[in-house]
Amino acid sequence: MCNDKLYELSSPMIMGILNITPNSFYADSRKSNIESAINQAKRMIDEGADIIDVGGISTRPGADLLSEDEELKRVLPVIQEIRKLFPDILLSIDTFRSNVARIAVENGVNIINDVYGGWLDNKMFDTVAELNVPYILMHSRGDASNMQDLCEYKNVVKDVIRELSVSVKILREKGVKDVIVDPGFGFAKTMEQNYELFSGLPFLEVLECPVLVGISRKSMIYSLLKSTPDYALNGTTVLNAIALMKGAKILRVHDVKEAVETRCIFEMMNKY
Repeated sequence: MCNDKLYELSSPMIMGILNITPNSFYADSRKSNIESAINQAKRMIDEGADIIDVGGISTRPGADLLSEDEELKRVLPVIQEIRKLFPDILLSIDTFRSNVARIAVENGVNIINDVYGGWLDNKMFDTVAELNVPYILMHSRGDASNMQDLCEYKNVVKDVIRELSVSVKILREKGVKDVIVDPGFGFAKTMEQNYELFSGLPFLEVLECPVLVGISRKSMIYSLLKSTPDYALNGTTVLNAIALMKGAKILRVHDVKEAVETRCIFEMMNKY
């Protein structure tokens, strides 16, 4: 439920990534000023994006955490301008800070996308419940500085589901109705664990939440192919198609046009 409108997710949704950062891992996604960010948002909307996900901090492994003031300085003007120019588009804020989330929602954001799943801000779950907006709960461990040191799992699929289920239960008890789960590809997981988890996506249905998949141009693709993020679009498209086949309801992507075309073909195939 967003803006008093019910989204059933019978058709998967495409979330376009809008990074207001100078250091995100994929160079073409970096937008350092309002004009370039708005142009990128317009292009993604024209290409069929259902959601624009605005983020001001790179959360790739090893990235520095920005101050809250600087994060707001980056994202707030962009959010305000997008909301003014595109009043009907769904907006999400990619943040792990409850205060940034609150201010973003007060300025027209519809969804909170928290890559640290509430663990870096103990006020986040209460804030989400108070704001009564959908919440994307991503699985992760640690933060950008140490997440890749925390990759020990007995069974990555079962362990991720168990750890997400704890947070889902807390959110439900606080009255949060609309929880979307993200298994967190690339966060505290090795390449092999990413693919094992991807293979097990259908098991996330036990959480009774829509599943978001965000693998766009990530190292699980370009490292496997001995390439770079710039040349990871083909691999991204392949995995996005498989994700839809495995039940994903939201694809978070840099390349909206290709994801929309993937969804179109997937939905045609599902008719037969």
